[in-house]
Amino acid sequence: MGEREAMEYNEKVERIRKTEYPMLAGTTYLDHAGTTLYAKSLIERFSASMISNLYGNPHSASTSSQLSTRRIEDIRLRLLSLFNADPETFDVVFVANATAGIKLVADGFRDHGTGFWYGYHRDAHTSLVGVRELAQKHRCFGTDADVESWLEKPEELDIAALFAYPAQSNMTGYRLPLDWCRRIRALSQESPRRIFTLLDAAALVSTSRLDLNDSEVAPDFTVLSLHKIFGFPDLGALIVRKESGTILESRKYFGGGTVDMVLCLREQWHAKKSDTLHDRLEDGTLPIHSIMALDAAMDVHEKLFESLDRIAQHTAFLAKRLYDGLSSLRHGNGRSVCKIYKESSSVYGDPHSQGPIVSFNIRNSEEAWVSNGEFEKLTTVKDIQVRTGGVCNPAGISSYLGLAPWEMRENFSAGQRCGNEYDILGGKPTGVIRVSLGAMSTIRDIDNFLDFIHDFFVDLTAVSDTEVNYPLTLPRELASFYVESLTVYPIKSCAGWKIPVNTPWEIRDVGLAWDREWCLVHAGTGTALSQKRYPRMALIRPSIDLVDGVMRVRVVGSEHEISVPLSANPTYFVEEDGFRSRTTNVCGDTITANEYKSEGLSDYFTQALGVACRLARFPSVGNSALSSRHSKAHLQQHQRSSTRNMPGAFPDGRIAEEVMTRPILLSNESPILTISRSSLNRLNEQIKMSGGKAAQAEVFRANIVVAEDLRSVPGTEQPYVEDSWRYMQIGNQYFQMLGSCRRCQMVCVDQETAIKNQEPFVTLVKTRRFDGKVYFGQHTCHIQGLAESSTSAQYPTIKVGDAVQSFGVDDDLERFRSGQVG
Repeated sequence: MGEREAMEYNEKVERIRKTEYPMLAGTTYLDHAGTTLYAKSLIERFSASMISNLYGNPHSASTSSQLSTRRIEDIRLRLLSLFNADPETFDVVFVANATAGIKLVADGFRDHGTGFWYGYHRDAHTSLVGVRELAQKHRCFGTDADVESWLEKPEELDIAALFAYPAQSNMTGYRLPLDWCRRIRALSQESPRRIFTLLDAAALVSTSRLDLNDSEVAPDFTVLSLHKIFGFPDLGALIVRKESGTILESRKYFGGGTVDMVLCLREQWHAKKSDTLHDRLEDGTLPIHSIMALDAAMDVHEKLFESLDRIAQHTAFLAKRLYDGLSSLRHGNGRSVCKIYKESSSVYGDPHSQGPIVSFNIRNSEEAWVSNGEFEKLTTVKDIQVRTGGVCNPAGISSYLGLAPWEMRENFSAGQRCGNEYDILGGKPTGVIRVSLGAMSTIRDIDNFLDFIHDFFVDLTAVSDTEVNYPLTLPRELASFYVESLTVYPIKSCAGWKIPVNTPWEIRDVGLAWDREWCLVHAGTGTALSQKRYPRMALIRPSIDLVDGVMRVRVVGSEHEISVPLSANPTYFVEEDGFRSRTTNVCGDTITANEYKSEGLSDYFTQALGVACRLARFPSVGNSALSSRHSKAHLQQHQRSSTRNMPGAFPDGRIAEEVMTRPILLSNESPILTISRSSLNRLNEQIKMSGGKAAQAEVFRANIVVAEDLRSVPGTEQPYVEDSWRYMQIGNQYFQMLGSCRRCQMVCVDQETAIKNQEPFVTLVKTRRFDGKVYFGQHTCHIQGLAESSTSAQYPTIKVGDAVQSFGVDDDLERFRSGQVG
């Protein structure tokens, strides 16, 4: 469609909207697939038919019933004609909606012989995915290339097979190859088992014509949503190749109107109707008024919009205009505003490869995601109709948004549902903004929407990175320290797991991700176990597998390994790993934890420690923000005395007030523990002077070990300089030091052998005792840094090797907050 022709047709649609859809006045309508519209002409025509005729139940010989029967069969033929389908080859079964048509096919295959194999494409709507639950075997094809490979070399099947896919993705608008149906039919001729095809055409035919003229190319089963084409009535249809329809007759259930005879008393027998396929599949009384309305809808649709081919050209033009407009939006610093999700091979403006759907998410000038929930609230105020969320396309959401299965499970157990406020989790969006265009969409809709995005989400004041006068990430050459190692302790008091080099690790409000979320509780008392009493806990080695989304656990000396889902509530996924609520005591705090019911898990840990115990998880609600425990750490006297002499030091009351707001999980006193390699080196020098065994960093159970970078700052080490730190920057993240960590004899447990020694506690008592208490390391918490709307703020991470800069007092804090790092 050329520019002039597009403008002329657009003017026609504007006139139609003004007369037929007055409710759209002032509305930017961009959710064609999700709303039913009642055109004035359609309702008038349907009403006239209802007033002038009496339609009865078609299962009768009365005049009104016979009128209904004749009209229904005429409409059935007219619907087939709309798709150029020969009634000698195809039949139409009326159903409630497209989903009902899919289920009807699934029921036929489920009841056929020994079950069936089911394959479906990644772009399948949820209703297609659901068929897998009835199949004996099933497979999801992740890409078109996977389907092509399967067509070249299909697996051997000893049961009936059904392959299903959408003609058009309801998420991205990508149009899949219709030729697959022909190739699969040819493949079936060479196979001992026939493979049938089910095409979900609901999204495609809402704006395009599906040509079923060539029965050899056509799918065996095609489902339609008639309300998505015409707006009214709420009705669906299943178009069946008669040659393929016999498999549907395996369906065991029968309803009224589909049988000629039924015996119930001394014998259980029935005879199905034999006239037509639709007679045997349309259960109960047909929705006769909806079918009559369909006839009126086809009349009005043709009168107003001419044809589906014209609508296809019109919507393709609009979709390209929208795509080009969204693609061109830039913040003042040159960064893209929209992340658009599309198949690489599809081209907007080409109706063969791309339908009139645009799905995207919005990023701010710092490349952080904009909340779809907040976006939708604003569109509601501005009378813009769009759809956000998972759009009933689970595999599409997973693949395009980069969500691994375990992440989706974790999001679900954390409370994420389609359409709720959990729309950004783990630094990733959980859904999309989808614009779907239809026959009544106009250029005005597109331009209004682009203006809306520009006005509310484009930051023209943002400056490019080259103009920023502070480093977003602290350069290594400007820092005197760097992160030597990062460690998390998934199970409290068990061994730590070192985070691999070059792996960005998430920081949460309660500490590093997956740190001290689990604990072992005594089977009798419910008290959390500790290495102080059970040193063999050091031999229990957890690790975090973010590929499979599990915590793996092994015990030194044993080849047996177990795994536990990372999802906060595994009850949804592994029934035997469900929870029961239990009150337990952790570091003097009484909490409610989720105790795993699995006897296998309990036996594993009981055997490892020689004491009856169970694995538990905290917090019980699966949301760290609702933790009932808070940090107890505070500046010690030996730190305050050195700070008071510094100008701008915090008053004691302010520090204490901030500390009380820091949530923690199962750690003793604070979200994060930091130690210095220089301090550890000094301690070990003192240990060796008395003939003792040097201590490893692991005995202090620190999350962050910082070391001096003697390459950039040559000279002697500065042991215990961290006592004077009040803040530090790691990479582009900022931390507050909450106070020195008080030590106990647990540091004497060798983390490799679980054997207790005297050191390093004896030397610590001699060198690091203040006011009768022993200290080593610094309690730490994460705080918000410079750009609160940045990606690093939305999903904060640090990694091994990051530069570390320390800040001693209040004026230093103001310097780094204002970007004057040095």
